[in-house]
Amino acid sequence: MTDFYQLVAAFLLLTVLLGLWRVVRGPRPADRMVAAQLFGTTGIAVVLLLGAAAEEPAAADIAVVFALLASLAVVVFVRCARRLSEGEREPPEESGR
Repeated sequence: MTDFYQLVAAFLLLTVLLGLWRVVRGPRPADRMVAAQLFGTTGIAVVLLLGAAAEEPAAADIAVVFALLASLAVVVFVRCARRLSEGEREPPEESGR
């Protein structure tokens, strides 16, 4: 069963490579965000599969942290997208001088 888990984890990492093409290519910011969500979801699955293959129960804790970070990234994206759609401009960057 360990070999099966590792094989599925390798397949999921291949899907991440395909998703990377969508992040680079676009065409819209929402497409890029969905691809980034693929990274988060796939990362969680890979950690859980490799943790099961290695019989490491701490992998579930790592997967929970990844899930929290992925959901936080979506919230930040939606807030930024809403701000830009309402016509607000980002504040200018201040120089350290």
